[in-house]
Amino acid sequence: MVELKDTLLMPKTKFPMRGNLPNKEPEFLKRWAEMDLYRKILEKNAGKPTYVLHDGPPYANGNIHIGHALNKILKDFIVKYKNMNGFLSNYVPGWDTHGLPIEQVLVNNGVDRKSMPATKFRNKCKDYALKQIDKQRADFKKLGVIGDWDNPYITLDPKFEAEQIRVFGKMVGKGYIYKGLKPIYWSPSSESALAEAEIEYREHTSPSIYVTFELISENGSVEKGTKFVIWTTTPWTLPANLGIAVHPDFEYQVIKHNNESYLVAKERVTYLADKFGWEEYELGEVLLGKDLEYLLCKHPFLDRTSTLILADYVTLDSGTGLVHTAPGNGLDDYLVGQLQYKLGVLSPVDNQGNLTEEAGEFSGQFVFDANKNIIERLNELGLLLKQENITHSYPHDWRTKKPIIFRATPQWFCSVEAFREQLLEAVNNTKFYSEWGKPRLYNMIRDRGDWVISRQRVWGVPIPVFYAENGDAILDNNVIEHVAKIFETEGSNVWFYKDAKELLPEGFTHVGSPNGEFTKEMDIMDVWFDSGTSHQGCCALRDDLTYPADLYLEGSDQYRGWFNSSLITSVAVSGVAPYKELVSAGFVMDGNGNKMSKSLGNVISPNDVGKQLGAEIIRLWSASVDYTQDVRISNDILKQVSETYRKIRNTFRFLLGNLFNGSFDNRKDVLPYADLEELDKYMILKFEKIVSNVLDNYEKYQFNTLVNELVNFFNVELSSFYLDYGKDILYIEAENSHKRLSMLTVLYTILNKSVRLLAPILSFTAEEIYDNMPYEDAESVHLLDFPVKNIIVDDVLEEKWDKLLKVRDDVNKALEESRNEKIIGKSLEAAVEIYSDNKEIVELLKSVNNLHQLFIVSKVVVKENDGVNYDYSQVKITKASGERCERCWNIVETVNEEHVCHRCESILA
Repeated sequence: MVELKDTLLMPKTKFPMRGNLPNKEPEFLKRWAEMDLYRKILEKNAGKPTYVLHDGPPYANGNIHIGHALNKILKDFIVKYKNMNGFLSNYVPGWDTHGLPIEQVLVNNGVDRKSMPATKFRNKCKDYALKQIDKQRADFKKLGVIGDWDNPYITLDPKFEAEQIRVFGKMVGKGYIYKGLKPIYWSPSSESALAEAEIEYREHTSPSIYVTFELISENGSVEKGTKFVIWTTTPWTLPANLGIAVHPDFEYQVIKHNNESYLVAKERVTYLADKFGWEEYELGEVLLGKDLEYLLCKHPFLDRTSTLILADYVTLDSGTGLVHTAPGNGLDDYLVGQLQYKLGVLSPVDNQGNLTEEAGEFSGQFVFDANKNIIERLNELGLLLKQENITHSYPHDWRTKKPIIFRATPQWFCSVEAFREQLLEAVNNTKFYSEWGKPRLYNMIRDRGDWVISRQRVWGVPIPVFYAENGDAILDNNVIEHVAKIFETEGSNVWFYKDAKELLPEGFTHVGSPNGEFTKEMDIMDVWFDSGTSHQGCCALRDDLTYPADLYLEGSDQYRGWFNSSLITSVAVSGVAPYKELVSAGFVMDGNGNKMSKSLGNVISPNDVGKQLGAEIIRLWSASVDYTQDVRISNDILKQVSETYRKIRNTFRFLLGNLFNGSFDNRKDVLPYADLEELDKYMILKFEKIVSNVLDNYEKYQFNTLVNELVNFFNVELSSFYLDYGKDILYIEAENSHKRLSMLTVLYTILNKSVRLLAPILSFTAEEIYDNMPYEDAESVHLLDFPVKNIIVDDVLEEKWDKLLKVRDDVNKALEESRNEKIIGKSLEAAVEIYSDNKEIVELLKSVNNLHQLFIVSKVVVKENDGVNYDYSQVKITKASGERCERCWNIVETVNEEHVCHRCESILA
């Protein structure tokens, strides 16, 4: 005899409830590698429009961190989406491999770079970088990121270096490259110049001093001997003082105290008198700053004069209104003091940050150590009015984390000013996905000074400049192209083991070298110039990419880094931005919003998460956060993400179990929309709106919004309603009944489209789901195409079922209260009476057959009886009377001798 339970069509699937991701993901990675999935994706899309997301190169040093993971996964979402939605999107990963951090690692590991030939040290750097690339590449692959991993672009590659040299040559040809002496960021700890992108601001305590400069000339406005008061927080720059700046339109006043005359800005008199503790003083004559121009003061402790100059940058919000000016130690000072007044450029500081002989008695002292000694000397001379300490934001070397200084040294520059308007136009022609992105980059370009592109290091691409015997720098395009061709075949190491004559074109002559002797520039290029030329070294060089690229996506710090340097070099050589669109991501913080650090113990490692929970959880987290802002991650947050993943997985398991338990063949059993039951039409209609929204959000790269839409649909419309309601149909009805096939058509539509829509995000799980969908032809879910928009407009049907589901909400509230009052247990024990004074609602309810199925109860009566008022109707719950059918568990008036209701009896017959 057949057991009743065996007559039910219960879900069956090999798709397990538990993901077991850490064990399954490596199997999928192996399979994808063996089938060469990425190459097959590109072959499938051959001939379609291209879409190029150009990878910003991570630095080849150390394990990947969670910020790396977020960055690469976001790019993977886009590349997979484009490849499934009508484009050919080749993703070429890259690595940044030159620069100080790699040098520093080797030094920290015991390599003495100064005791060995440059070529040997550079080879060690190269070997280290390549090992780091291999390690990082393996970790990125574990995250499910696909791309041309076997053919990345690497900044140490000879072909890349050659293209970088050619970019330099083109900029030389346009007059954008020059060598100059002006203040730049200098890191004593790195012994190198730094670019703006290589500094970070940290709290720093500096001495704040007020110093007097004695007037030694006169013009009838101010008496000789008057003491001009300046304020500075960098006493170590006083040996470089050549001037004092005043604002031409400010009023300045003489103050007499203890038989001495002092000059400060009139507006600062009261503040400063109080600061200096002057209880009694007399106010003297008032004059404008422009009346002080070209007066001379005596330097406090050196045999030199200081010239009064006019400058609009002088303010009255701090200090004395008179600004200590050292053109060799500050850009504003340089621009006015040297370029306008020709004071000269004096910077008595060496590469290690020690003062030189020009600093007099303080020669040999490290700049920050000299502060104390200079202050003591000023005090001895009676020139110090006040000393205190202030804590303020101060620039630091982003690698060594130590304070930097402003120092004038001969450096190579790119003149941003020469083509600034073109750069700004290129920014305006770029599409940004954050409303603040465009003004941020625009303002940075508008306000930035010329770019210092030279570095005093060994591990990098040499600046391809030769010097004649008379010191002339040879900036010749033919020479630079000759060097590029050498680098292309031999690599840039050749610069360090061949002499200048071997690197110059054969027979090259120059009037400045009558003896035919030449020397080489030994500075290397800023690493931002390396990565900033990747649009030529990668995109323009490869046939499978395009230049400009369609999209750059990196962290928000790259507005002053890679976005910035790439823009400058691209506009310089081609007149256009290297990207058509820009997307930026925030930083990854811990669960409390704090920056991650080993010392705080709050670091989340993607490798650790992958081993414990699976890379899929990192992918889902990446898609769930608003990455355009700073985002948070913690073990608790990952647990929440894991719970969301579990719900998604169980929903797919339910769909698979009901669809493919031996009865449904999607090749022939899918019904057309017109033949579906009303509620099934309604679900298709609602789902297609979700599909449309998801596609729109993919196009805008708003992954958190699209994931929320799908997950909410799964949790609310699907799991909490439709699938719950459908069990009475899916399990109970005859296998091939129209009602059951109608619902299975809906489930298949949702499954088939959802697995595609989620494939770029849940790449491993989507593949596993697809493996459990029979009758499919593709080798991989990633070789499928996205569904197309299919908006169904049926306002009458939608309005009807919207209203019916609102009544259902009322019924659910009443059922829950009845459970709490112990009137019923399970909902099938309930009989429901519904009343509404809205005739339309009553008509709607009466027009629906089998209302009890919709509400998952045993009986429903619509009548005009008193009940509890809910949001949309009145509902009364009683315990259903009758007998329970042992097959469907509905309570009915009568059952047969086998305890089966008439409905189930008909189905079994």
